[in-house]
Amino acid sequence: MMNIILNNRPESFDEQRLTFEELIKKKNFTFRLLVTKLNGKLVRKEHRHTTEIKDGDNVTVLHLISGG
Repeated sequence: MMNIILNNRPESFDEQRLTFEELIKKKNFTFRLLVTKLNGKLVRKEHRHTTEIKDGDNVTVLHLISGG
């Protein structure tokens, strides 16, 4: 069991660790432009498949919305 803070809310998962890609699929974040952070540090898109989220981590996944 893994407990994290996701977008300022507590979340629990059965897995011990997840990559950002796995988390994005699991939580169904479908926006094309996402900003991802792990413990306050930016995680670039090309590193989401290898960056692991572990128990106790603070995770942020934000969607960028542009308009005029």
